[in-house]
Amino acid sequence: MPMLQNVTILGATGTIGLNTLDVIARHPERYRVFALTAHSRVDELAELCLRYRPRYAVMLDEHAAQKLQHQLQGTDTQVLAGVEALEDVAAHPEVHVVMAAIVGAAGLRPSIAAAHAGKRILLANKETLVMAGKLFMQAVEEGGATLLPIDSEHNAIFQVMPPTRLAALEDGGVKRILLTASGGPFRKASAAELIAVTPAQALNHPNWVMGPKITIDSATLMNKGLEVIEAHWLFNAPADKIEVVVHPQSVIHSMVEYVDGSVLAQMGNPDMRTPIAFGLGYPERLDAGVKALDLFQVGRLDFEAPDMARFPCLRLAFEALSQGGTAPAILNAANEVAVEAFLNEQIGFQDIPRLIESVLVRMDVEAVTSIPQLIEVDTVARAYAMEWRQLEAC
Repeated sequence: MPMLQNVTILGATGTIGLNTLDVIARHPERYRVFALTAHSRVDELAELCLRYRPRYAVMLDEHAAQKLQHQLQGTDTQVLAGVEALEDVAAHPEVHVVMAAIVGAAGLRPSIAAAHAGKRILLANKETLVMAGKLFMQAVEEGGATLLPIDSEHNAIFQVMPPTRLAALEDGGVKRILLTASGGPFRKASAAELIAVTPAQALNHPNWVMGPKITIDSATLMNKGLEVIEAHWLFNAPADKIEVVVHPQSVIHSMVEYVDGSVLAQMGNPDMRTPIAFGLGYPERLDAGVKALDLFQVGRLDFEAPDMARFPCLRLAFEALSQGGTAPAILNAANEVAVEAFLNEQIGFQDIPRLIESVLVRMDVEAVTSIPQLIEVDTVARAYAMEWRQLEAC
């Protein structure tokens, strides 16, 4: 029998967290929920704690933690609060697996803590690699951690890449990485139609069920831009060896082209439980509860090039990767502010890339040296982004 493994889920109330709990519940002989965390969704986390009985529950917000403590009175779950508590449950000596699924920059510090502690990290937090790719990969290596990507695209690439991490793609005969994108709900929309897009329309993704921030990123193609930066760090892939391919069916999750002309692809229904189960069980395969892919029902597979004129966020991400240093962190911070402003109907859909580009132009790019430096860059970029938002509102 496999050893029972303790799992910490950072971001338990989100889509990835809930799907992780679904997979874990299918294998109670293998996994035990050790800690669950959330930002401020008290009722949702309380319900999960009552169901899964973790040793720890962590709220990022102090006031929310007090409310959660009240709801969990009489249980054995200890309630903690703050970023330091997130780091503690990610690096706890009894934890084997950490699902890093906190959306946004808030996931950076606990992910780094898990890496330094040598955990198996199931990485679903894009911002950790986008903001601090160099520092995070160093922490993984120095801590002896095992890093498994959970984004469906990077998980697909991982599955069809050579089995050992490459110092350079050519060392494994890899020619390029083909990162697939659904194209989002506005793939065929004109530039004029994009101006009038509402948050409700942008949240209606044709294939995937995701949280609001990631869904908006998918609609602008920023999600794919962030994934390009992730792929650079995960697979030692330069920007000119990563190509985005729009594939509206979302059946092929990504591909790797080899120098002999072979193109290897990972296929499956668009269900995040597949990469989650892969990460939990690796190198074994686990039942994820996912419906089998019916190729006859799929019928056809289409591919097209992304339109960076209509969707400039993808261009901005490639440019930030080429600039290097703190540019991706600036991009990420500005995008988070822009997406929140759009969801609150404070700016328009096409204002999102305008806001991001204004912040990128305004800030100097520096070499990355430390986490405190990146947090400061993130803070300044957000301030500039909010300033732009306020000026536009006037």
